[in-house]
Amino acid sequence: MKLVIAIVQDKDANRLRSEFNKADIGATRLSTTGGFLKSGNTTYMIGVDDKRVQEVLNLIQETSRTRQQFMTPPVNIDAHMENSSGYPVEVQVGGATVFVLPVEQFHQF
Repeated sequence: MKLVIAIVQDKDANRLRSEFNKADIGATRLSTTGGFLKSGNTTYMIGVDDKRVQEVLNLIQETSRTRQQFMTPPVNIDAHMENSSGYPVEVQVGGATVFVLPVEQFHQF
């Protein structure tokens, strides 16, 4: 048995949850916040048999897309003025960060 922890952007979370339901894959959904853009993420914790790990990974990969987004970086007061700009920059967001961990024991009460 494995524990799959998948961090996805909120924009992809509902579609992924729907795909988990269709495939009869149980997942615990947690609301989380990303550190870089301070935007909403969703973290799924999925306990799954070893033989279904690739199926879970495929669903995550198919539903979690990267996209371009503009953000305004924070201005560093200590920096030289020519190096610190408050202009928006385009960054890549989305996709998924996934961890697959071995599970020593599983209990459901």
